[in-house]
Amino acid sequence: MQELIDSFRTIAGRRHVLVGDRATRQYRKGYRYGDGEVLAVVRPGTLVEQWQVLKACVAADVIVILQAANTGLTGGSTPFGDGYDRPIVIVNTMRMDRIDLIEEGRQVIALPGATLDKLEKRLRAIGREPHSVIGSSCIGASVAGGVCNNSGGSLIQRGPAYTQLALFAQRDADGSLKLVNHLGVELGEDPETILSRLDSGQYTPADIASSANQWASDREYHNHIREIAAATPARFNADPRRHYEASGSAGKLAVFALRLDTFEADKETAVFYIGSNDPEDLGRVRRDILSTFENLPIAGEYIHRGAYDAARRYGKDLFLFLKYVGTDHIPKAFAAKSWFDGITEKLGLKGNISDHLLQWVTRLFPEHLPKRLNAYRDRYTHHLMLKMGGAGIAEARQYLAKAFPTQNGDYFECSEEEGRAAFMLRFAVGGSVVRYRAVHTKTVEDIVALDIALPRNTVDWFETLPPEIEDKIEYKIYCGHFFCHVLHQEYLVKKGEDCLALEHEMWKLLDARGAEYPAEHNVGHLYHAKPELAAFYKSLDPTNTFNPGIGHTSKCRHWQEDA
Repeated sequence: MQELIDSFRTIAGRRHVLVGDRATRQYRKGYRYGDGEVLAVVRPGTLVEQWQVLKACVAADVIVILQAANTGLTGGSTPFGDGYDRPIVIVNTMRMDRIDLIEEGRQVIALPGATLDKLEKRLRAIGREPHSVIGSSCIGASVAGGVCNNSGGSLIQRGPAYTQLALFAQRDADGSLKLVNHLGVELGEDPETILSRLDSGQYTPADIASSANQWASDREYHNHIREIAAATPARFNADPRRHYEASGSAGKLAVFALRLDTFEADKETAVFYIGSNDPEDLGRVRRDILSTFENLPIAGEYIHRGAYDAARRYGKDLFLFLKYVGTDHIPKAFAAKSWFDGITEKLGLKGNISDHLLQWVTRLFPEHLPKRLNAYRDRYTHHLMLKMGGAGIAEARQYLAKAFPTQNGDYFECSEEEGRAAFMLRFAVGGSVVRYRAVHTKTVEDIVALDIALPRNTVDWFETLPPEIEDKIEYKIYCGHFFCHVLHQEYLVKKGEDCLALEHEMWKLLDARGAEYPAEHNVGHLYHAKPELAAFYKSLDPTNTFNPGIGHTSKCRHWQEDA
């Protein structure tokens, strides 16, 4: 395989071909889950280089894992253990991050390393927004990753990330690699011409075909979510209605570019903070707004008191970093942490030293959350952050003034600082789970993370666990995209307990409630792909070259039984 590594160096340059455990750690080790041996990590700098790397991999018959920011929560962009029948090459796309505005900014073409954060900043200047804002974008997640995983995000009106317009490579059943241009842009005929023209932006408005008959976003979702009597969830990863080539592909294709809609930004917004000790208060708000409001909310984020406390304490460094440094440097911060962890591991030092240091340092800073938010934390168990825009603001003010206070709950309208802090706290929850595990290794075995979508007609939405499961859990964290009925339920399991067996017990409870899972983080290597989803993967990648093993499918050539 040295010949293959040498060819990578010729294509991408020696400094962009990484070998060895320490050099590849940042790429082969997942944000939460996943790790395994890799032959090399290659970081192509152009689309032509990416194509040449893929051709070399196919010729050598190795496994390819396409990876962008490596921020996935289910281990879906890294190797996962052993059982693979070929060497693994990770192709990281983050050097190719250009974004082109087309159709007067109503659409964009994003290269595979373009991040949501970069797209958001690019569009802000013209008064528009991408599919998703603050959330995954905070940790540098890519546009392509969102589409390939049908990620939903927090924005109620926009649904799962979706497009029918993509430029990608796939390997046919006969083993040949082909480039498919469904981008709706005339770029030529042969692969290297197409890619070199896109690399250099050599196309004009006349080369861009209308997308009237091909969707670059989920145009139906704003109506779909309003069907509160439906016995099915609004969105979930195995839903075939939003599987199309790159959309939902989970790395089974090699994406080079995506064409996506953008959205007009609300010029005026307001955040309302609702607290209650009765989950039905929040459920009633959800049903009333979805069924009677003329204007859908921008976002409606749920957070439980336990999640509030975890994010307040264990996500404090991320919150402060976002507030004072911004999102631009978060990927670099994660890379620096991974580098430090790699050194301490090589020295034989264990115990998640970087996490302990960060946790100790952040304790020295003063309280970072607004007083009214903390007061609601003390009074109420369940919290809902409701963000409205335009005419929806007055609509929400009128409704909430009549609906509250109740016997168990109340609300207030946030100042700009309070609203920003509330949403940053909500999106610090994910990192706080990882930090909690890292600094409590003596009492925590691991995380069981469930990403669920409840049926739209569910009334009794808040989970009650039976005692035999409750007794095995040290700490529970609940949050989610409430109006979509997508909940992130995370459990820090007590030391010595069997996490896999516990997760399977919880699956039975979810099945009984009619829930679908995962909802938006995709199957990764944690969940089993349902038969229809597995069939979609096989249709995209009949040789099982790209990201094999996803969804507990085969890791072997041509989907054979595991080695």
